[in-house]
Amino acid sequence: MTSADIPASKEPSGLTRRDGKRPDGLTLIPFQGGKPLVWDVTVTTSLVESNVDTAAIGAVWWPSKTANRKLSKYAELASVYIFQPIAVENLGSFDSPTSSFLSNLGNKIRASSGEDKETSFLFQRISVLIQRFNSVLLHD
Repeated sequence: MTSADIPASKEPSGLTRRDGKRPDGLTLIPFQGGKPLVWDVTVTTSLVESNVDTAAIGAVWWPSKTANRKLSKYAELASVYIFQPIAVENLGSFDSPTSSFLSNLGNKIRASSGEDKETSFLFQRISVLIQRFNSVLLHD
């Protein structure tokens, strides 16, 4: 968000749910339609034994299932905020809304920086983060 010149706050304390959990971030200005954006990132893995059978349906299906669970968990925010679940499978697949959101964000960064390849750079940065996550996961 900072790269797109959108002021944001990480883990906003004012948005704590009844179970004590809160989203990963909040834009401090309206993002779209007069509403600020709230997002929550989840990196899932289909490689754990309990997930292998259901994940065999397809690589894109798994992040979509995770994103839908996040949408229902944060449904009470929809009246005031735009909620964007960001669901990524640790082998690199995104659900379709996450991919669209990241492309949109990449375009906003491109408009701010003037660099034509910003959307590609954003996806590359996310890919590197996932690879780092995987190395920690495999190390442990």
